[in-house]
Amino acid sequence: MANCHDLFSSFHESIKLSSSGKENLREARDAVRECIKNAFRDAERIPVPTFCGQGSYAMSTIVNPLSGEYDIDDGVYLQNLDKNDNSDWPTPEAVHKWIVDAVRNHTKVPPIDKRTCVRVVYAGKYHLDLPIYADLNGDNLHAEKGEKGWHSSDPKAITDWFLKAVSTNGEQLRRMVRYFKAWSDHAARNGKLPSGLVYTVLVVESFSYNDRDDVCFGGLARAIYTRMLGSLRISNPVDETEDLLGRLRPEQKSHFLGELERLKSAAAKALSEENKIKSCKAWKKEFGDRWVDCSTLEGKTAATYTVAPAILRDDARSA
Repeated sequence: MANCHDLFSSFHESIKLSSSGKENLREARDAVRECIKNAFRDAERIPVPTFCGQGSYAMSTIVNPLSGEYDIDDGVYLQNLDKNDNSDWPTPEAVHKWIVDAVRNHTKVPPIDKRTCVRVVYAGKYHLDLPIYADLNGDNLHAEKGEKGWHSSDPKAITDWFLKAVSTNGEQLRRMVRYFKAWSDHAARNGKLPSGLVYTVLVVESFSYNDRDDVCFGGLARAIYTRMLGSLRISNPVDETEDLLGRLRPEQKSHFLGELERLKSAAAKALSEENKIKSCKAWKKEFGDRWVDCSTLEGKTAATYTVAPAILRDDARSA
């Protein structure tokens, strides 16, 4: 089969967040933090909150979005609530309003008070989601508006879980998460697909190292599809009571499974191609215009041959 590891490496450079991009996001995040701190000082709600980055930014799995608008998460940890008794705590709606008021004039676009967080929008660039937490007897409670109210949630533990997995398995694991998120961003044109955390969990569950990123990704596509055939439940790795697909409707879950089946078959076909240009074009259908320009391979050695793993060869015949 054609060896497309180098093409995956080039694709990875195009989708990962650059150093300058990281710095821009960090500056925007820090400006919002300072805005909230000042608002709490002015309102004499002392001490001011602390903050902790979470999600893909903290895990370093963020990818350049097709929409052009980055999504980063920064937890706001309130320090002015009783840590031993929450009977007199304000409602999640009330503490959401504190943060909304704090950031109201920070950007031209008004903040959005969502169910799980307050969103600060830098139009056309990025938006910063601010989930709000407080400590009760050592347990982090998340302020979610509506039925759930204050409830246990520990995003720091999820970040620690993932960083430990990377430490055990190596940086290829992080690259695979980015590849799946980039694939999902492109495939979402066909319908709603899950959040990045879902792909992160699925990749960690099924990961198996390979010297080549194309073979590793193809194997993961098959393994994840097979895993999802067995169960459409994906448990939060630090809270097994939470199903990460719980908010998707049955038809959305079915669509997700169908997209995974299509990816599995397409990856097997790409890996079975002996001609590198044909393999490149097959991968491009899955990743979109950000993938390598396959015409640049014309005139170069078009194929690198190895023995295709049987699991992928068989899959290609059945696709």
